Amino acid sequence: MTRLEQVIDRIGAPDQEAAARARERQDQLTKPPGSLGRLEELAVQVAGIQGRARPRVSHKVILTMAGDHGVVAEGVTQYPQEVTAQMVRNFLGGGAAINVLARFVGARVVVADLGVSADLGGLAASSAGARFVSARVRPGTDNMAVGAAMSRAEAVACLEAGIRVAEDQADAGMDVVGVGEMGIGNTTAAAAIAAVITGAPVEEVTGRGTGIDDRLLAHKVSVVKKAIATNRPDRTDGLDVLAKVGGLEIGGMAGAMLAAASRRVPVVIDGFISGAAALVACALAPRVREYLIASHRSVEPGHGRILDHLGLQPVFNLNLRLGEGTGAALGISLAEASVRVLDEMATFAEAGVSSADAAGAGTAGAEGAGPEA
Repeated sequence: MTRLEQVIDRIGAPDQEAAARARERQDQLTKPPGSLGRLEELAVQVAGIQGRARPRVSHKVILTMAGDHGVVAEGVTQYPQEVTAQMVRNFLGGGAAINVLARFVGARVVVADLGVSADLGGLAASSAGARFVSARVRPGTDNMAVGAAMSRAEAVACLEAGIRVAEDQADAGMDVVGVGEMGIGNTTAAAAIAAVITGAPVEEVTGRGTGIDDRLLAHKVSVVKKAIATNRPDRTDGLDVLAKVGGLEIGGMAGAMLAAASRRVPVVIDGFISGAAALVACALAPRVREYLIASHRSVEPGHGRILDHLGLQPVFNLNLRLGEGTGAALGISLAEASVRVLDEMATFAEAGVSSADAAGAGTAGAEGAGPEA
């Protein structure tokens, strides 16, 4: 059995008993039941994932996977490919948006090179802004518009590289993980994955990425269509889709999701690209879906189709479209808030406050009572 198969085999269902006990405590807290909305749902989900009725989010990690795409040769983006490597160095220097938000959230950032085309040798394993991991499978994918992005063996390799990165972080302490990426051209690969697995028309899942104009958008749509027609990926086979129209960093993120689920760690996904990785991960192991928390709904049109296909409801919508794991960082902050409320807020009995059940409708604890009455 391969490492990938072993990890998939270890993914079990969330702990329903822990979730039920968390829900029971939620209903005893000094507030009207359900009044904290999605925060209550998040805490119960995390409880079930971690197998703890009172879960914790202390050790927070953001994995930012980097890789380049051969399809850039088709002119689908306005940024040159060398920006991928330049941004990796920016992450390590602490100057990117993900660094700022990670510091705000209190998460450690780990940047993994799955396949940046430029040579990143010599980068320090630890820096002011992030930890760096070389998990390189190959220096960028091939041009999917003229053939497969990578071989099936390479698709397995990038999944297993992502597994190793996530498992190493879990061994170091990881209560929750956010996944993000960096890779010029990766919205083109994500659009192809989304179109194939969700069955949506290419035009409905292909967006402007870094801000391309109408002319370039129309060209990008044609390139995605050409890649799908050329490679004919099997939508029921996650490995086939990843190999033919995916990306190395997308495979790394999917592998990290598989590893986290096998370790009972909640996964906060970011935007469109990590959503495409989630499609791959769930195609390989459908149970992974129960371990996913969708942080936000990206401006990229394909992201909504991905979330609908996976049955995930985003926690917020701030019109984000940056990537890097920025939305995931904010999602982690809300996951932490949810479990802290569950753990630290007093119950009616602990606070000596009469509940609706004890005192009848219209008393403290009933709808209309409390600070928002």
